[in-house]
Amino acid sequence: MTDLTGAKRVLEVRDLSKSFGALQASKNISLDLRAGEIHALIGPNGAGKSTLIKQISGELRPDRGSVSLLGRPVDELSRVARARMGLGRTFQISALAMDFTVLQNAVLGALGARGGVFRFLGNVMRDKALVAQAEQALERVGLLSDAKRRTADLSHGQRRQLEVAVALTLQPRLFLMDEPMAGLGAGGSQALTGFLDTLRREAPILLVEHDMDAVFALADRISVLVYGEVIATGTTDEIRNNAEVRRAYLGEEEAV
Repeated sequence: MTDLTGAKRVLEVRDLSKSFGALQASKNISLDLRAGEIHALIGPNGAGKSTLIKQISGELRPDRGSVSLLGRPVDELSRVARARMGLGRTFQISALAMDFTVLQNAVLGALGARGGVFRFLGNVMRDKALVAQAEQALERVGLLSDAKRRTADLSHGQRRQLEVAVALTLQPRLFLMDEPMAGLGAGGSQALTGFLDTLRREAPILLVEHDMDAVFALADRISVLVYGEVIATGTTDEIRNNAEVRRAYLGEEEAV
């Protein structure tokens, strides 16, 4: 676990609220993410975790509240502008271009980090600096040897690794990760857990995850979201021993 004493707040969410008709998906949510930290966000299905991530990333505009990145309010910034500030996101459902090669997906991520717009793919692939940046990210996640493979031919676990590589090309200041362990077997989850544990040194991670073994192995702090509200935030031990959390969520998890 990371000592967060005096750690800089990289992300701050204050009183975020979002409704869809009569359904209030986010209710005055406040949390922060500090340098070097993995802050896990857990809760039952339908608790509003992905909705919160979308509001932080700029994909969805909240009804009330504010989001600050590196001390700067970003409420008026688009998803693309937030990404260029260093907000790297991986998705609950893969957003990769399946007909492109592994390297092509990573190169397009690097192009986005540069602030470029999509050009003819052949021209982009002749940009040596972009290709080198993409290859470096692929090497970090263990996919460089698969660079020429079609993304559709990768295993589910390899696609999750590729998503992390694409996020790395953005040179992020923080990561938003929405269920990166989803669909992985025990071996894949263990390998990705080890990688994320080292990744926090480069940029902190706000981690949405149902794999409680991974959460308790990685998280410095955990926030528990139930029906759109944060009912508790604390260390792993504090969350394990919180009676309200156990009744609302952890009691349902056989792993705990």
